[in-house]
This record gives sequence, structure tokens and C-alpha cells, in this order.
Amino acid sequence: MSEIFFNLLGIGLIPLIQLNTMNRREAIRSVAILLGTAVSASTLAALNGCKTGPKNYALQAPETKALLSEVAETIIPTTNTPGAKAAGVDAFIITMLNDCYKPEDQQRVLDGLKQIDEASNKQFSKNFIDLTPEQRTQLLTGIDKERVAYNQQPKKDGAGPHYFQVIKELTLLGYFTSKPGATEALRYVAVPTRFDPCLPYKKGEKAWAM
Repeated sequence: MSEIFFNLLGIGLIPLIQLNTMNRREAIRSVAILLGTAVSASTLAALNGCKTGPKNYALQAPETKALLSEVAETIIPTTNTPGAKAAGVDAFIITMLNDCYKPEDQQRVLDGLKQIDEASNKQFSKNFIDLTPEQRTQLLTGIDKERVAYNQQPKKDGAGPHYFQVIKELTLLGYFTSKPGATEALRYVAVPTRFDPCLPYKKGEKAWAM
């Protein structure tokens, strides 16, 4: 967790998990604005119950961590900037699931990771971690389409989010609140000398870490 930081509130690089509930919720909203996307109600609701408690040891299993690391890296791969793996996003996701999500939501993600491996073996006769980057992208693109279709269906009361919704949101949140994400993928000024409400932007430039 030491590499997962947050600075979008202008309060310095401090661990996101150490923020109080109100600040965490504002942090999530700031990331959503930054990424131009909405964060699901389930992720926001999970933050209300963030606390250190008994750990789900299935989430701590080496094979779970390894698979989660590769899934996150496929979502945000290393290019000319560090990817999810370099930012320690897998550890962030596991901590958030343990401390902020209900046991049934944790199990949904664990079952989802199994489904990813099952789909990988069905399509490519290999586990996900043994696939090429192109095969991983192809597989997760298909799963993401399933997520979109699931979100468009009417839900019964109490129905949880699609497992890939949780993984994807926590990957983005963990990455863009990490030190590499905030200082290398985004443009970052640790101690700004003045407030500039409007700055010129050229297409292709990095967004600012606010």
C-alpha cells in the first residue's frame, strides 16, 4: 500500500486508504471527473464502510494476487509510462476489497477471477497469465462487453455489480491515485506557486493531476 497515494484534493501525496470517508468519496469523484467517467454507486457505497477488519485470506492467496496483477496490467499496460503492475494496483485492489467491500462483493470478484481463467481456457486452452498481451486484451474486451450488457439489464433489488465493473473501477482508481499514475501518467506540480484556473492544452498532452 505504500505506493498508493492521492493528491487530487490538493492535500499532498498521502495514502488514499488513510483518508476519512468524506475525503475518500470526494477523492473518488475527483478521479471520475479527471477520467471523464462515472463511478458506480456500488463503489461509492463501499467507501462508507471502509475499516480495517478480518481479512479474506482467499484474496491474499498468491495465485489470486498474480491473476489480479495481470488483469490490472492488461487494463492499464506499461507503455512509455508505468502500468498498473508498476503502480502496485493489485495490492490496492485487495486492500480496498478487504476493508471496504462486503463479503458477498469480495466473493463476487473472486468468482469473477475464476470465470476469467475458465473463459481463457475455453478460448485459448491456457490460463490467463499464460496468454499473450493480445490474447489477454481480446479476452477482457469480450468480458467488458458482457459487463456493459449486464449494466443495461433491469436488476432485482440487492443485485450486485458485475465483477469486472469492480475490478475495472478499482484498477483505474488505484492507478490514478498512485505515485506513478499521478506523477508520470499525469502532469503533477507538488507545490504550485499560483492558481491558474485555465491552462492551454494541446491534443496529446497529459492531463493534470489536480
